Amino acid sequence: MTRTSDRIRRFRLTLAGLTAAAVVTAGCTLPAFAPRADVEGEAAPPGTTPTWQPCPEVPKELVGRGAPGMRYECTRIQVPRDWAGGGGATAGPSAGETFEIALIRIRSDKQRDRIGSLLVNPGGPGGSGVDTAVYLTFGEQFGGLPDTILQRFDIVGFDPRGVARSSPVECIPDADLDAAFGYDPDPESQESFDDFVALNKRIGQGCGDRYADQLPLYGTEQAARDMDAIRAAVGDEKMTYLGYSYGTLLGATYAQLFPQRVRALVLDGAVNPRQGLIEGSESQARGFERAFDNFTRWCAANADRCPIAPDARAAVISAIDKAKVSPVRSADGREATAGWVFYAIISSLYTETGWQQLARAINRLEEGNPDDVFRLADAYADRDEDGHYSNLFDANLAINCADEAERPSLERIRQLQSQWRGKYPLFGPALAVGLISCTEWPGGSDPYPTGRADGAPPILVVGTTGDPATPYEQTPALADMLGVGRVLTWEGEGHTAYPQTACITEAVNAYLIDLTVPAEGTRCPAR
Repeated sequence: MTRTSDRIRRFRLTLAGLTAAAVVTAGCTLPAFAPRADVEGEAAPPGTTPTWQPCPEVPKELVGRGAPGMRYECTRIQVPRDWAGGGGATAGPSAGETFEIALIRIRSDKQRDRIGSLLVNPGGPGGSGVDTAVYLTFGEQFGGLPDTILQRFDIVGFDPRGVARSSPVECIPDADLDAAFGYDPDPESQESFDDFVALNKRIGQGCGDRYADQLPLYGTEQAARDMDAIRAAVGDEKMTYLGYSYGTLLGATYAQLFPQRVRALVLDGAVNPRQGLIEGSESQARGFERAFDNFTRWCAANADRCPIAPDARAAVISAIDKAKVSPVRSADGREATAGWVFYAIISSLYTETGWQQLARAINRLEEGNPDDVFRLADAYADRDEDGHYSNLFDANLAINCADEAERPSLERIRQLQSQWRGKYPLFGPALAVGLISCTEWPGGSDPYPTGRADGAPPILVVGTTGDPATPYEQTPALADMLGVGRVLTWEGEGHTAYPQTACITEAVNAYLIDLTVPAEGTRCPAR
């Protein structure tokens, strides 16, 4: 039981973001804690009904067992690589070519009065929806979905194109990811900055050599069109969807493309689609700085649980500064450089429960033990004990960069690095430098739409006031853009809200089950 509960609690560390700084800043991701089981069988061609097969091995490999009373079935479907080509009269270069999309369907033995399927996505981009569906079906005691939802819906997870089991993008060597995550988060000298540019250029060239002109096909609009193929494959007339973080962007795009096919969408941890790369990165810098301030205040008020009190900010900055010149070495020879310390900080701010872990990690690092720093940072990076990475950040880069039509110059990035160092001293430089990853990314772009979802029913947009990765200001912005958005606010800490408290849970459940929309301006207290 300890193994299961620990893994599912760690699932709540759904690391999310919207910047294209995937390799070097706060990206959004679901950590994987075990090898992913492949989905067996032939993929159903577009427009045909898929064959579902029992797949109890998926939860077994992820968690060690299946959730009690749950049945797991898997399938794969084929979707056009390019929906704009699609094989018609205006077919593009990939006409007739397909990607495979992996699906899992989980059904409770206690299901009654079935409404349909609830499609889920954890964000990222790059997070596995198959994994997410498994974790969510372990119930509220583990941070999963309430029984009232599990008993009314099939829970359906999918790995978006390029992610995990779905025609994955795999092009970044483990050594390059180690170098990127371990790099100085604020390379001040021109030589250090240029070396980091060279690293990103090498990563981009490797992915371009492998995927060439296919890279723009991993963008968000293509994935949103895949979602409608999934809706048809599970036999639902209309879409019911729960998307976290980047998953809100997927859901919002779906609503604009297919407003008449929306039943209910819950968009939790909102991304503002109208923000470009620079605006999105600055928003995250502001959000993480605010969350870190909240952590330092908690430390000062809880010295018995915060060994780096009373001045936690000074302790953290000191740890980074020391790591730049004399990193602590672990028993296996791995060095806790400034980059790894930085990502341990990032990782810990996604949940309020991570604050105490961060304080302990920094304290132990000062004592000469970097193990907790690596544990936090590796959970963020999806790096296993053997130093291998999933394709999380390969996909994150491919998707983020495909979405962006405009990419800042290196000169502009260098300016932002200096400016944001003054405004957001701990996180600003890294968020600025992280923009390099898309600047050096090959291939064209395929931007998603940023308009209204006219014709769709009310869409529930949930925001958390202390969210570092998708700052709260983005919640009303997304609701306003869609035109049919209704804001639900949680006055809490961490990234995403549902199902964290009874107030949020009851409001979302009523919307998903009965289509009851919360009153305008509804706010839920932190506790």
